[in-house]
Amino acid sequence: MATPRAICFDLDGTLFDHHGSARVGVTRLLQGFGVEATEAVIRAWFTAEDEQFERWRSGAISFREQRRARLRTVLPDLGVEVPGDDAGLDAVFNDYLRAYREAWRLFPQSLPLLHELRANGHRLGLLTNGTESQQLDKLARTGLVHAFDVVCVSERIGFQKPDVRAFHTLAGQLDVDPADCLFVGDDPERDVAGARAAGMRAVLVDHAQPERPGIRALVLSAL
Repeated sequence: MATPRAICFDLDGTLFDHHGSARVGVTRLLQGFGVEATEAVIRAWFTAEDEQFERWRSGAISFREQRRARLRTVLPDLGVEVPGDDAGLDAVFNDYLRAYREAWRLFPQSLPLLHELRANGHRLGLLTNGTESQQLDKLARTGLVHAFDVVCVSERIGFQKPDVRAFHTLAGQLDVDPADCLFVGDDPERDVAGARAAGMRAVLVDHAQPERPGIRALVLSAL
């Protein structure tokens, strides 16, 4: 099997430590309300995030509304009074966003791996679900802004993973056939299954399992 010409990545949970950054953000938000951020509370936050983000991804609600829905889902059960108006909810969520943004960080192997792949002559692509402004801000603040030949954000290209059209758009902008791409992501369905359905090879990364090989070992082994 030929070595892929292009190596393509998901962002959140793959190169960027979203969960680590979000834990900091929600912990600081709750401390402001005098609420302890226990593991159960943090799990509830991430469950609401997953559910409401999926509602946005499917087109059921707006991006801003999925943020408000998270607060309405989590805060009342903690005894926190939720603002009754959108402006009040947005102000609360902005407090979370500030703390989340201050905690943004990459996984340790991310930048060295991208530099190594670039030095070995691979084209590099990024495909991420989300809004253009926030995802590009992450790239700028974490040193990834110049790391890729092509960056595709779902809001701009009009397709979200696992839609094969998202992967085909990425391959087209990289000027390679999907069969010449290796896709690296942390979501079995949106990343791995989606990439394979589009004709790419794919590898699953799981940073939550320290006993598993790291992202560099997984990618180099796949090559």
